[in-house]
Amino acid sequence: SPIGTAQASSDPKEAPRRQPAPTHAMSQSPLIYGVDFTSAPRRAKPIVIARARIESGALRLEAIEPVDDWAGFEAALRRPGPWIGGFDFPFGLPRSAVLDLGWPTRWPALVRHCQSLGRAGFRAALDAYRQTRPMGARYAHRATDGPARSHSPLKLVNPPVGLMFLEGAPRLLEAGLSVPGLHEGDPERMALEAYPGLTARAITRESYKADERARQTAARHRAREGIVAALCAGLPGLPVLKGSAARLAELVEDPSGDRLDAALAALQAGAAWAARGQGFGLPAHIDPLEGWIAGVPAPGLAPA
Repeated sequence: SPIGTAQASSDPKEAPRRQPAPTHAMSQSPLIYGVDFTSAPRRAKPIVIARARIESGALRLEAIEPVDDWAGFEAALRRPGPWIGGFDFPFGLPRSAVLDLGWPTRWPALVRHCQSLGRAGFRAALDAYRQTRPMGARYAHRATDGPARSHSPLKLVNPPVGLMFLEGAPRLLEAGLSVPGLHEGDPERMALEAYPGLTARAITRESYKADERARQTAARHRAREGIVAALCAGLPGLPVLKGSAARLAELVEDPSGDRLDAALAALQAGAAWAARGQGFGLPAHIDPLEGWIAGVPAPGLAPA
């Protein structure tokens, strides 16, 4: 097959095994991290990590840390727990695509297989697979992508979320993190898939960020001001955002929106921690190849 490069580890006709969301708790109140991710970290476009703590039901933003290489990011993943992080990249791939491609049907094996392809091989496989699908439905989606209105993890440009999966998921696995619904690792270090755009859209439909200098407008600055003001006032289902005036100003003054997205991811992780007694707010059953975005209600359920 021009697109199938590995045999699936189980019968493709087998019904997907769905893992229940975890209910275990960490040993103590954790640090909260929010991670705005890029598939090619560098000084001009780093991975941005927001560090926070839950205090009296609010999330206090303590620090914002740019990480401009993979070594720094991998070291951050290995920081001792307890901590829970919201990471802004897809953790899984659509089950339908995995079966069509003949790739492994267990998450750790799937992640390692995709890693073994490298960027060129992964890109070639997805480019070829896309051509097998009908016009208008080139990209398969996960169950969570519909209610979240998120991009397919098979997308390679604008934004390249497929490459973000390729660079991010193997590093979560190698660091030994627990990934609810996908992988049991260190219970004191937990990774959840976050989607900052989900929360930002609940506040404003206006664009609030741009990497290109020409698009870093006063209107986008005002949109960031409005988002931060709403987060500090409090939104249903999320902790209230708190922090020093200087720290909150960082979220507004960064025209790329990366710092604000990191804070939004931290808020989503904080909300998951608050719902730890209910499986971190995740659906009762999660497809163990696809995963689920924190804060996205299961189909048929209204948001909290």
